[in-house]
Amino acid sequence: MRCRICGAELPAEAMFCGECGSSTSATPESRRRADPRPGDTTVVDRLRTSQRNSGVVSVPVEGFAAPVPIPEAGHVATSAERPAPPAAERPAAPRFTLRFSTGETLMVFGTGLIGRRPLPQPGEEFDHLVQIADRTLSVSKTHLEFGEHEGVLWVADRFSGNGTVVRRPDDGALRCEPGRRYLVPRGSRVELAEQSFVVA
Repeated sequence: MRCRICGAELPAEAMFCGECGSSTSATPESRRRADPRPGDTTVVDRLRTSQRNSGVVSVPVEGFAAPVPIPEAGHVATSAERPAPPAAERPAAPRFTLRFSTGETLMVFGTGLIGRRPLPQPGEEFDHLVQIADRTLSVSKTHLEFGEHEGVLWVADRFSGNGTVVRRPDDGALRCEPGRRYLVPRGSRVELAEQSFVVA
């Protein structure tokens, strides 16, 4: 019989290895130390209300521009092939001010992700990635998505560990079902575990 940890030759009735001291039932997998790094999200007690120092950073994201094909001589471009109008000719997107519980204020438009380290899925493009420095790890890496519909902000929980709660001015608290969009009129408060923001 051999020790599965160090490979030393052992007597048949041995319970421990005389070389490394390991149990004869030990395996390399059972001896592996646990990873000391924290996981993606730590579930928090929602009754705790103490605030932690944290910050909010907005990182504008430039979409990948598709290459413009060079037309052949005499070719008339179709509407699908014509380039998009310059930004000055496009209708202005509504802008929303997000006032975070940490004191930071951020103006956003279009679409975006909010979280400790938001990361789009392959093929997704967003106007903003809003990063929240949350030392308690109560906010997920990619906690929620936001966008605009007919001049009103909407949010959608991205299957976060602690969930998202919307408190509208004329309504009670509403826990967001992951993957479903919820309209958030101005004056509403959106809670992301121990962090939150008010839409203005």
